[in-house]
Amino acid sequence: MTHTTDFRKATMYQIYPESFRDSNGDGLGDLNGVIEKLDYLADLGVDYLWLTPFFVSPQKDNGYDVADYTAVDPAYGTMEDCERLIAEADKRGLGLMFDMVFNHVSTEHEWFKRALAGDQKYKDFFFFRKGKGPGEPPTNWRSKFGGSAWQYVPEFDEWYLHVFDPTQADLNWENPAVREAVADVLRFWMEKGVKGFRFDVINLISKMAFEDDNEFDGRRFYTDGPKVHEYLKELNARTFGKDPGIITVGEMNSTSLESCTGYAGRTSGELNMVFSFHHLKVDFAGREKWVLVPTDFAKLKEILFDWQIGMTEHDAWNALFWCCHDQPRVVSRFGTEDGLGDSASLWAKSAKMLATITHCLRGTPYVYQGEELGMTNTDFTSIDQFRDVESLNNYQILLDKGMPAKDAIRIVQVHSRDNARTPMQWDDSAFGGFMDADATAKPWIGVNANHVKVNAAAQVGDLNSVRAYYKDLIALRKRLDVIAEGSIEPLAQDHEQVFAYRRELDGHELIVANNFYARDCDWAEAPSVEGFKLVLSNYAAEDGDSGQITASPAHLRPYEAQVWYR
Repeated sequence: MTHTTDFRKATMYQIYPESFRDSNGDGLGDLNGVIEKLDYLADLGVDYLWLTPFFVSPQKDNGYDVADYTAVDPAYGTMEDCERLIAEADKRGLGLMFDMVFNHVSTEHEWFKRALAGDQKYKDFFFFRKGKGPGEPPTNWRSKFGGSAWQYVPEFDEWYLHVFDPTQADLNWENPAVREAVADVLRFWMEKGVKGFRFDVINLISKMAFEDDNEFDGRRFYTDGPKVHEYLKELNARTFGKDPGIITVGEMNSTSLESCTGYAGRTSGELNMVFSFHHLKVDFAGREKWVLVPTDFAKLKEILFDWQIGMTEHDAWNALFWCCHDQPRVVSRFGTEDGLGDSASLWAKSAKMLATITHCLRGTPYVYQGEELGMTNTDFTSIDQFRDVESLNNYQILLDKGMPAKDAIRIVQVHSRDNARTPMQWDDSAFGGFMDADATAKPWIGVNANHVKVNAAAQVGDLNSVRAYYKDLIALRKRLDVIAEGSIEPLAQDHEQVFAYRRELDGHELIVANNFYARDCDWAEAPSVEGFKLVLSNYAAEDGDSGQITASPAHLRPYEAQVWYR
């Protein structure tokens, strides 16, 4: 069986291995646990499985601090397990997409160890710089995890750059030896049969001038830098560009639409598609994440439609997503947790509505593990239950600013990356089926108590479940070319509740109408759907009058989603 190589019709599924399935009872998910669940994933209808890093790592940033790119961390299994996963996935028509962290390496990586030993060849793999003065770093740039972006090395009287954690030293892509070493890593995995690569914060690899930033935190000096397109074209030509069956996606941090049309243009020779995160900052205060503010729905629509239209105009391609390992659960963030597991509840309605918005847009949808079940944010009440370095650092920063602990923990509960990292909820047993109920170890992070209601076993086979709706959306994209290739026209742009748009291709038309909120609404300017067929709705017939579907985009019930086709 072969997987779908047309990324425009494909759906991706993201697996965070440590939280997916623990096959050996040590509390950490592993590669054999993924193998156990391949039939479940094939049944869902997805085409590619993106696995976050399972390479050798000291786990200071949950594996995004890689100490060896071509070795499996023993916590996740062996290279033989990895090879078996690739082969077993392929048998089921599933391609494997591996996560490559090439902006930085762990300070435990051999390259950095050699640099610290004074080997000039490897010092040139990194950014070592003299400070501005005694005890003063080269610039005032801030780390994305808090604190300075520079770490002092007394032996050299120099500082090295780390845009993220101090244990994640940035690589110097100006050095051709770095670029060749990175290409070698990709060739290694291509030979193993890997069919896709996701590149972590790849738009940060070209640094500009090392100057103080008096505007913000320094990111303008290392984001979408002057040589990033050159580096990506070179990497493409040397490695994955030689195999048209390999799919690539770049995670773009604080990027611009203009840059992304180059990264993911059909003829740009760089990547197939890009993740951008602007739409997931509509509940921030400006660029400040660790606050509590209402979601700006108008801004959300504006950003998503700007990117849809801008990327279309340049024949470039979006990755479509609400959730990933770095984002809170979308049903908690923009939907409701009402009912939690009752199939008639608004929780299920909102989960389906949110899925409809992204899956019918122009781009390739990504489903994050458990999203297809409507999994919610954590139920943690104490900072001791959190594991994420970013959350722990910023909780302390809030306390240091004088914020009461109860307010600081509430902010962390809402925004923490751990919301996405609690174990996958397979069934209603003690550990949610993440590990066997009789295991003596405990999961590395707590299981959400609502797993007794929200779990895969309860939804497989239930035609009204959130999971069944995701299956329908995934199948619809493969069936209707207008979803994969059609033009996009925003509708209801000024409506305070409706998220709607029209797709068109060669006489085929799709109208997608969604009520973003838990209250009824009227849409006076709704287009006529005469001659259209309602091909998908999150309100079943029994939700209407006298058992009849009474759907119309002119009146939308709480969280209602409608997909009309002709």
